[in-house]
Amino acid sequence: MSKLTIVANIKAHPEKIDLVKSELEKLIPITRAEKGCIQYDLHQDNEDPAHFLFYENWESRELWQTHMNAPHLAQYMSATEGAVAQFTLNEMTEI
Repeated sequence: MSKLTIVANIKAHPEKIDLVKSELEKLIPITRAEKGCIQYDLHQDNEDPAHFLFYENWESRELWQTHMNAPHLAQYMSATEGAVAQFTLNEMTEI
């Protein structure tokens, strides 16, 4: 199975930027310790502070799916309910 790259774009509502950022930052140490996580980097747009991007690399799609079903992701979803205006996720393969 080939490595999986994930690009996740999160757009917070302007009044919820600090909340979303804080909750996203909580995911970093937990996720980096997960089996199969090669890279898990959070970025914030310099021109639009409401726009966050995760750049992730996983050993396999199966291990990423385990991550997506982890309790800390459910906690993030609950904590940020109504705070995220837009979310897009791309599963990609390096060529």
